[in-house]
Amino acid sequence: MIENEQDLVNGCRRRERTAQKRLYDAFAGRMFAICLRYLKNRADAEDVLQDAFVKIYENIDSYRGDSPLQYWIKSIVVNTALKHIRKQKNTMELDDVHSYDNHVADSEFTLSGFQMQQLLGFIQELPTGCQTVFNLYAIEGYQHNEIAELMGISEGTSKSQYSRARTLLQQKLNKEQRFDNESVRKTQI
Repeated sequence: MIENEQDLVNGCRRRERTAQKRLYDAFAGRMFAICLRYLKNRADAEDVLQDAFVKIYENIDSYRGDSPLQYWIKSIVVNTALKHIRKQKNTMELDDVHSYDNHVADSEFTLSGFQMQQLLGFIQELPTGCQTVFNLYAIEGYQHNEIAELMGISEGTSKSQYSRARTLLQQKLNKEQRFDNESVRKTQI
């Protein structure tokens, strides 16, 4: 937990540089991890993080304190990342993929044995539309109707992009596990 959130917010409202720096230091690491989940490279993630904190400082007066400060900041970071993606027009690759045949079974992914960096890399390799919907649904907890509204797509497109993302991730995980198993067998010979 950071220092008294209300004192920190009040300092930022007074535009005190030290309070702004303490706010940044308290949240930037976690928010950068969120940016990395949505964007394909570190440079874009850094740009989005910087833009998000500018918005946070400019709009700190609108923080009412009815939810934890971290959630308010996180929503600004996610929305800034989505705006960046839309600006790059990468979401144009979002097609309604109702006929996508390679659905993953309803069982959950098996993630044991994978490092967080490795999983992040797999997510970053997804097509932008799949990556964005996967992050919003599986990680951020948005519903498909909310994602559709946020991204300007249909609810069906959101569902199909999520299904496609799960399929692609499962394929990557399976491939990586087979590769690791083969490597272990070769070293035992």
